[in-house]
Amino acid sequence: MNVTLKQLQVFRAVAAEKNFRRAGELVGLTQPAVSRAITELEGQINLRLFDRTTREVRLTQAGVILAQRLPRWMDELDNTLNEIHSWASARTGKVRVASSPTLSAALVPHCLSYCAQQEPGLQVILFDRVQQDVLNGVLSGEVDFGLIVEPDAARLSELHHETLLTDPFVVVCPEHHALARQAEKRGLDWRNLGEHDLILLDQASGSRRLIDELIATHQIASRIVQEVGHVTTGFEMVRAGLGINIVPGLAVPETGLPGLKVICPRPLSQRKIMLARPRNKTLAPLAETLWSLVRASTEATMRRRDASKLIEAS
Repeated sequence: MNVTLKQLQVFRAVAAEKNFRRAGELVGLTQPAVSRAITELEGQINLRLFDRTTREVRLTQAGVILAQRLPRWMDELDNTLNEIHSWASARTGKVRVASSPTLSAALVPHCLSYCAQQEPGLQVILFDRVQQDVLNGVLSGEVDFGLIVEPDAARLSELHHETLLTDPFVVVCPEHHALARQAEKRGLDWRNLGEHDLILLDQASGSRRLIDELIATHQIASRIVQEVGHVTTGFEMVRAGLGINIVPGLAVPETGLPGLKVICPRPLSQRKIMLARPRNKTLAPLAETLWSLVRASTEATMRRRDASKLIEAS
């Protein structure tokens, strides 16, 4: 049967008023439109619902049964729709987000602060994990969405994604290192790293694949002497004179790295930072709100970081 909600609303009005004209006034239809809706409904169920005369409109036995049961069903429908509307407009609740460590440190704290100001009823549950675990959490539905470093093409095809920012790769070395002196005099090219030992993030990092591609592209013949799980470990190894780092720019704290020099070699090589959720998945309204807040807070964070660089350079 192809019975419409409008037909049932018209039937309910006619059953209550026992008059097509007054029923039309209740539902905002003309008398002919009311008559047409009732005729179409009767045609769908193949039963007469009203006996009509020039003087009165009376319910048939089938009409009585429908009139008795319809209000409860329609009230339940109204309650359900109202509940859904309340859920959609809710400003309180939990949203689960996964993020890789570098992004958790550089972007998420400011995002949480921004969310607390803009949406105090929104509670963000953060899963601070390596990239592969972030991707698994996003695709399994364990979290609502994730902050990720651009993955390979196969994984990217499984995701609905939005680029938040591009982040350059930089070299970190002791402030009196030969590369620091070279960068100050004439700038630094990636190929100039060939004779220096490297300390890199390990394979669990979302950036390692991109760093390996960078090394291959620029034919950097350096020896990898250490692989670390955390950028802070790598920075301390650089301080100890064990080698130099290639790291994402966001890995460098806003407060800087005393005693170390951060250099952005030529040509510029960047990674994409993305918001991601499963392809064809619609976020719940509260999660959609957080998605927008992450985007806005990230823009503010990057403006602040860029401003601090200008102050340092002046």
